[in-house]
Amino acid sequence: MINLFLFCRAGYEKDCAAEIQHRAAELDIGGFVKTKNNDAYVIFQCFQPGDASVLAQKIELDSLIFTRQMFAAKALLKNLPEQDRISPIIEALSEVNKAGELRVETPDTNEAKELSNFCKKFTVPLRQKLKKTGTLLEKENPRRPIIHVCFVAPGTAYVGFSLSNNSSPYLRGIPRLKMASDAPSRSTLKLDEAFIHFIPKEEHEKRLSSGMHSVDLGACPGGWTYQLVRRGMFVAAVDNGLMAQSLMDTGQVKHYQADGFRFEPPRKNIYWLVCDMIEKPSRVAELIEAWAINGWFKEAIFNLKLPMKSRYKDVSIILATMTEILKENDIKDFELSCKHLYHDRDEVTVHLWLNPTKGW
Repeated sequence: MINLFLFCRAGYEKDCAAEIQHRAAELDIGGFVKTKNNDAYVIFQCFQPGDASVLAQKIELDSLIFTRQMFAAKALLKNLPEQDRISPIIEALSEVNKAGELRVETPDTNEAKELSNFCKKFTVPLRQKLKKTGTLLEKENPRRPIIHVCFVAPGTAYVGFSLSNNSSPYLRGIPRLKMASDAPSRSTLKLDEAFIHFIPKEEHEKRLSSGMHSVDLGACPGGWTYQLVRRGMFVAAVDNGLMAQSLMDTGQVKHYQADGFRFEPPRKNIYWLVCDMIEKPSRVAELIEAWAINGWFKEAIFNLKLPMKSRYKDVSIILATMTEILKENDIKDFELSCKHLYHDRDEVTVHLWLNPTKGW
């Protein structure tokens, strides 16, 4: 495999490209990026055949900020004949054996989505043929590689594979979440997705449990507070604005009409701190650092707005600075991760877990 195919949000191709160039260089793998604005994907073409497979294995998907999903791919298949699109695809997958799943997909753009109906219809005969050749197992196996066939235009596709232990469980890396009818705002989906992304499902019961105490900085009108309340938590909602009355009626929310940057929690047994304030990202990071140094929470999820031009570089600097400051203040045991989630727009979501080795 010569190419690494990376799905991202349309408009963020340069950030995705800058990140994969940096990460590949760390592994001493040479190559160059190919991308266009608003294509919603990036191609990193390696100089050496086979290096894309190495990247797909050695770079953890969750460690990439601007990539939703990635797979090692062959050279672009062009002008696939209408009478037999399957044979060239099977030939391109000659080095893949006994895969556990097939995904026929498109980039996340309106133009590419016009191919969605074709992809659905094409999946069935392609799956049958792949099974006959032994490229795909008869039954899906979550421990085997995943075959990706991504149509970027009619008759034009990238074909390859991702590893099951380093791949998003969702098509194109996009979780489909339903907006609750009683949620105060659509921002609620950002925190819902963040919990799904950063907290393993098997740990939800312990790390997102009923009865926990939490703080929501910049809570109004309550989109993020809603996610805490529906999980049975008690919430200190901090905002000078008004909270949705439906949340206040639950009895789980105490509203503090105060500046989130000056608020100090009256109780110090806070497990979750969440924050989605429209403010300079460096200032928000400094606020979370102060709370961490004071030991006022166990886990935090917060958003960093992205008005910058060099978004990957600037976010990386903020995260590196945060790491340095925490260590300088004798906070050695922590996990810090960041992702440009599907429900984010011009922002990234950061998760900070203090003392993870001590459990819950």
